[in-house]
Amino acid sequence: MGFKRPLYSLTMHLSLLVVACVIGTWSALAGWRAFAPCMLVCIVLIIVRIRKLYFMNAQKISFMFDAVNNNDYSFKYETEGHSMDDRLVSESLNRITQILFQAKAEAAQRERYYELIMNSVKTGIIVIDDNGNIYQCNNGALRLLGISIFTHVKQLKPIDERLERMIATIQPGDKEQISFANERRNISLSLRVSEMNLKEKHVRIIALNDINSEMDEKEIDSWIRLTRVLTHEIMNSITPITSLSDTLLSLHEAMDEDIKDGLEVISSTGKGLISFVESYRKFTHIPTPQPSLFYVNRFAERVVQLARFHNHYPNIDIRVDIRPDDLILYADENLISQVVLNLLKNAMQAIGTEQPDAWILFKAYCNEEENVIIEVSNNGPLIPPEEAEHIFVPFFTTKEKGSGIGLSISRQIMRLSGGSLVLKSGPSVQYTTFVLTFR
Repeated sequence: MGFKRPLYSLTMHLSLLVVACVIGTWSALAGWRAFAPCMLVCIVLIIVRIRKLYFMNAQKISFMFDAVNNNDYSFKYETEGHSMDDRLVSESLNRITQILFQAKAEAAQRERYYELIMNSVKTGIIVIDDNGNIYQCNNGALRLLGISIFTHVKQLKPIDERLERMIATIQPGDKEQISFANERRNISLSLRVSEMNLKEKHVRIIALNDINSEMDEKEIDSWIRLTRVLTHEIMNSITPITSLSDTLLSLHEAMDEDIKDGLEVISSTGKGLISFVESYRKFTHIPTPQPSLFYVNRFAERVVQLARFHNHYPNIDIRVDIRPDDLILYADENLISQVVLNLLKNAMQAIGTEQPDAWILFKAYCNEEENVIIEVSNNGPLIPPEEAEHIFVPFFTTKEKGSGIGLSISRQIMRLSGGSLVLKSGPSVQYTTFVLTFR
C-alpha cells in the first residue's frame, strides 16, 4: 500500500524556509521593500508544503494503526524512488508493523501453549464472568461435567440445577462439594474459586476436581497394601504347617489311623488355603501393561468367541457394534482381554439360562475427545443401587462361589492402562452397562 510522494524531502523544505526567512529579513533591512512581499509569499508556500508533508505522514501512521487494529499486517509502504526522509519514515513504519506482528504471533503462540497445558491436566478449569458467560473451559471440565460445549452456566440446568446455582453463585475463597449424575456416571466434585480482571471485566476462575477418582485410587492402593500384608502373613504361617504335615506322613507310615487322617486333613486344608491365597495375589501383582496398536473389531470377535466357548448360555445373543469398522486401540491386548472376558462372563451369569430374548452388546466407538470407549451392556436384571456402590471393592461378591476380585482386578488393569472402568448409572439407565474409557 502506498501514497503519492512529495517531490522534495522535509529537510529540503525546512532549508528553503530558513533561506527565505533570511533573504526576506535582509531585504527588509536593506530597504528592498518591493522584494519583501515576494519572500513572504515564498515563506507561506513553503509552510503550506511542510504542513502537507506532515499530514501525509500522519495519514500514513493513522492508516498503519487502522490496519493493525483490524489484524491486517499484509500492507507495506513503498521505499524505492522516494526522498531519504520519506523513505526513512516508510521503513520505520514497516518495521513497527513487523514488530507488532511478531509480538502478536508470540502472544498467540503463548496462548496456545497455555491452552495445551490446561487441556493436559485432569483438574477442570472454568473462567466465568458475573453474567454467567464462559470465557474459557478446558477439556477436564467438559469431561467432568459430561458436556461437549460450554458457553453459559445455564447449560448445566438439564444436568443438575444445584450444580448450575453453585457455579453461578460460588465466590472467591469458597470451597464447595457437590454430587450429581450425568449420562456416564455419578460424579462428586470439589470446587475452589479465585478471581481476576480480564480485559477490564471481573471473572472467576473455578477449579473442579473429581473426588471419586482420587478416593478410588487411594482406596485401591490401600486394598493392595492390605492384601499384600495379609497374604504374606498367611503364607508364612500356612506353608510350614503344610510342609510339616507332609513330612510326618512320609516318615511314619505305620502311625495310628486317627493321627494319619488328622495329618492328611491338615495337609489338604493347608494346600487349599495356599491356593486360595494365591488367587488373591493376582490383585496385587498385575503385570505392567505392554501397549500396542490393534484393531478393535478383531479383538471383539476373539473375546466373544472365547466367552461363548467357556460359558454355555444358548439363550443369550452376543452382539458386536464397532464404529468405525477400522477402529484402532492402543493398549495391552492381553490385559484388556481379561477385563472384557470378565464383564462378558458376569453378564452371562447375571442373565442366566431362563431369560428369553436375552442379549449382550459389545459396543466400541470414539467420543468427542477422541478417546476410545468400549461399552458392555446386557438386558439382564439391573444391579441394585446398594450393591452397585460396592461392586468394585475387593472381595465383595453376591455369588455363592465368587471371589470378589474380578471387577477389582479389571478396574486396576484399566487404571494401570491410563483409563477407567465405571458402571453407568442414573435415572435414565435401562440396562446394565460397564464403560471402559481409554485416554
